[in-house]
Amino acid sequence: MTTQPARPERSGPETASGMDVPTFKPSLVKAVFRDVTSMRVSRSAAWAAASVTRTVLTEIIDGARRAAAEEARKKLVPGDLLSAIDRNVELEVGTKWYDHSPTFRGLTGVLYDAEGVIVPSRKRSRSRKPSAVVGAHRFQAGVRKLLRSQGARAVPAMVRDLDGIASVFLTDLARDAAMVVREGGVKRFGTVTPVMSGEPAPAPAPFLKDSLRALSTRRGDGRTIGTDDILAATTIQLFGGNLRQRALTEAREATQNTSAG
Repeated sequence: MTTQPARPERSGPETASGMDVPTFKPSLVKAVFRDVTSMRVSRSAAWAAASVTRTVLTEIIDGARRAAAEEARKKLVPGDLLSAIDRNVELEVGTKWYDHSPTFRGLTGVLYDAEGVIVPSRKRSRSRKPSAVVGAHRFQAGVRKLLRSQGARAVPAMVRDLDGIASVFLTDLARDAAMVVREGGVKRFGTVTPVMSGEPAPAPAPFLKDSLRALSTRRGDGRTIGTDDILAATTIQLFGGNLRQRALTEAREATQNTSAG
C-alpha cells in the first residue's frame, strides 16, 4: 500500500467540538474491555476509548467519502474503504478484521501449508466465546450514527466493515491499555510520519513529543485502567502522524468534563 502526505485538517458536518455525546457509548466500551481484562475501567477512560475509536472511524469515512466523490457517487462501497486505506497508511487499523471480511480478500495474500496446498479462507466462528469479530455487531448503531453525522450513506457491506474495524480496533486498544497497566507504562513506542519520496520529514510536533514522554511512565494503581492508559495504548495502536495526534487531542477534550470514577 502506498503512503501519501498528511492532508489538511478535514472539514465535515461534525468536528471534535461536537463530541459531547459519544458515538460509542461508554457502557459498550466497558463491555468490550470486560471481554479482554478483569481490570476496572474508569468512566473517563471509557470516554477516552470511545473518542479514539470515533476519531479513527471518522478519518476512515472521510477518506472513503473522498474516494466516492471522485467517482461522483454519494453512497460508500467497500472499494472506497480500500482506496482510503491505500492512500493513507495511518488508516490501516483493526487488521485482524481483514482476514474475516470479503472486502480484504486478496490483499492479505493466499496462504499455503507446508505441502504447498492453499489454506481455505477462515470461516465465520460459531463460538460463544466473546471476540472482536463475534461481537462486531454491537457497533452497528454507532457506525450508522457516525455516518449520518458525516453526511454519508453506505451500502450494508461497508457498514459491516466499519463495524468490524471498530470492534477489532477497540479490542486491541483494550488489550494494550491492560498491558500498559501491567508493565507500568509504555516501554516501546515510536513516531512515523508518512511523507512523499524526496520531501524532508517534518519534525514531530512539540505537543506530541511531550505527550509521548509523559506516557512512558505510569502512575496509579495496578487494578484500574485510567485515561492515561488509554492514551498510552493509542500511541501503540496508531503508529504516528496526524491521526495519532488528533486522536490524543480529541480524547483529552472528550474527558475534560468527566469524573475519574
